[in-house]
Amino acid sequence: MKFETMMLRGLFIACLAVCGLILAAMVTTTPASVQLAANGGIGAILLAAPTSCALRPDGVVCPQIGG
Repeated sequence: MKFETMMLRGLFIACLAVCGLILAAMVTTTPASVQLAANGGIGAILLAAPTSCALRPDGVVCPQIGG
């Protein structure tokens, strides 16, 4: 009975540690959009923008430029 109790306590402590690390990572991570906006340069935003539409070009979702 003593061994099972120690194993359960160890598992509980390990789970708390993992949950704490995940929570800390979620709180301290800065999204890429915020990092781009903080740079202040339009060049960084344009470099990160895709050059082509990822969806089917139907004229509404991906409007044709110049036509």
